[in-house]
Amino acid sequence: MEISKALQNRCNNQCELCSSDDKLETHVVEPKNGQDLSEQIALCSICLLQIQGENDLDLNHWRCLNDSAWNSEPAVQVMSYRLLQKLKNEGWAQELLSIMYMEDDTRKWAQALDADSDILHKDSNGNILKNGDTVTLIKDLNVKGAGFTAKRGTDVRRISLVTDNPNHIQGRIKDQTIIILTQYVKK
Repeated sequence: MEISKALQNRCNNQCELCSSDDKLETHVVEPKNGQDLSEQIALCSICLLQIQGENDLDLNHWRCLNDSAWNSEPAVQVMSYRLLQKLKNEGWAQELLSIMYMEDDTRKWAQALDADSDILHKDSNGNILKNGDTVTLIKDLNVKGAGFTAKRGTDVRRISLVTDNPNHIQGRIKDQTIIILTQYVKK
C-alpha cells in the first residue's frame, strides 16, 4: 500500500522499525483495519517481506528492535513486541521483552493475535494465563544451572507463554530467564 503524506511526516521518511530510507510501504497492524494513521506503520521492503513471511527472519536485521521497541507510537510498539515474541529464544530479544514498557491497551493490542491460539496455559487453580501476567510460585523450585532456589511466594512479573507447550511459561527470577511449569504457579 502506498504511504500517505501524514505517515511520511510521522516516520521522517524512514522505516519505523529499522530506520532504512529504502522504498517505504504502509503496513496495517492487525487486527486493526488501518482506517486511522495510528493503526499503520511505515516499513521498508526488507522488514515487510520478513513480517509477511515471504523471507525468513534475519536475526541480525532485527537487532534494530532495540530502538523501535521504545518508539512512542503504539503501532510501532505492537509490531516490535510481536517480532520480539517470535525471536524470544534469542537472549537479547528475551531481555528486551522483559524490560519493554507498553500501556495496557497497547499490550492488549499486541497480544490480540495470541488469543487465536488453540493452546491454553492454565495455572494450578485452572485460571487461564496470558502473556504479560504476573504469577506467584506455590512451591520452592530448584533452578537447575543457576545455583539458587526460587522460593514459594515469589512473584514472577510479565510472563511469556511457551507457544508449543501449554504446561510451560517463561519468566525472570533473580535476573535469570527460566522455564516454569504452570502447575507450580497461581495467578
